[in-house]
Formats: sequence, C-alpha cells, structure tokens
Amino acid sequence: MVYKEVFTCNPFQENTYLLWDDAGNGIIFDPGCHNYEERKIITDFIESNNIQLKYCLNTHAHIDHVLGVHYFKEHFKIPFALHPKDLPLLKDAANRAAVYGFPAFQAVEVDRFLEDDEVIEIGEMKLKVLFVPGHAPGHVAFYLEEQGWLLDGDVLFRRSIGRTDFPLCNHADLVNSIQNQLYVLPEETEVFPGHGGSTTIGVEMIQNPFVRA
Repeated sequence: MVYKEVFTCNPFQENTYLLWDDAGNGIIFDPGCHNYEERKIITDFIESNNIQLKYCLNTHAHIDHVLGVHYFKEHFKIPFALHPKDLPLLKDAANRAAVYGFPAFQAVEVDRFLEDDEVIEIGEMKLKVLFVPGHAPGHVAFYLEEQGWLLDGDVLFRRSIGRTDFPLCNHADLVNSIQNQLYVLPEETEVFPGHGGSTTIGVEMIQNPFVRA
C-alpha cells in the first residue's frame, strides 16, 4: 500500500507531497516549506508516522518548489534529485528568493540527476519519470502506474496549465508535453499538481480550456 499526504506551503500556496509505504519508506516531493512552522508541521507528521525518508525528488526548480529542499536534505540526510536541464533555475534560486522576499533561503546541490523515462523504485513505490518541459526546461512528472497517480508539478492543473511567461519557459513545449506525455495516460489517472486541487487526465482532456486532447 502506498499513502499520500499534501502540505500547502509558502505564500505561493505550493503543494508539497509526501508518499510512503507500509514499510515506512518515504519520499518528499517539491518541498516548498519556507519557515520554521511549515517545516515543523511536515517533520512532525513524518516522525509521528514513523516514516523513513529516502529521497527528495523535485519536478522542477522554481523558487516556490525548492524553499525547503536544503532543510530536508540536511535534516533527514537524504539525496536530492532533479533533471539536469533545470540546473539554471536552481542556480538562480537565491536571486529569486531575494526578489520574492525569502531571506532565509539556503542554496542546495543536486545529488543525482533524473533521467527521462527512468523508473525509480523505493519500497512499494515505483515511479516513472516523464520529461514534460515547457513551464521549466527540465520539468518532470512522476507517474505511479499501480496507484494511478501523477505528480506533475506545474504542468497541468485543474482546468488550467502552467505559466510560460517566465524566463526559460516555452508554451509550445508545454502544450506538447501535455498532449504527448500526459494525455496518453489512462483517463482515470489522478493528477496531483503543484498548486490547487487534484483532477484526472480524462476530465482535463475534455474540459481544460487551454489544451484539449
């Protein structure tokens, strides 16, 4: 059995996801917690449920998704993984933190690079890495076929899509990623995005006003 919990963090209302299995193996995704209170809520949940974190996996490196990476990497002694094409965003994160008013931001180094279509197996969790650029040059999504879950960061939202007006974004790439990587998944696949509530692939194929199947 695989379990999921979401924590909404920072002023951008970013979704930080935690997955774990019956053996207590855990993965944290896109930790956006930016202060002591947010870090404590997640840490207390991890400890009270006897979860042993094994990895920090990020869909991309925009500032609202990496504010808590340093803390989790150091506090839990876990590796941090990111797609190599998102390194420019990670290296610019300190500048973005200053612009958006996060003076306590701590830079972090990548421990391992994610590869397109690789499968990461940790305990009962099996995640396929889908390369879905557009909102960010090295954006990925994590697909758990057995659970029918997709953690897709800021690519596809409920009735919306990721922004492409930031540096290094590309709208055509984003549309291509959604149509050729996400809309080919089973329609019942639950989509857990980086902001807002969940949806399904089937609903978005029909009702998304920006990208139809």
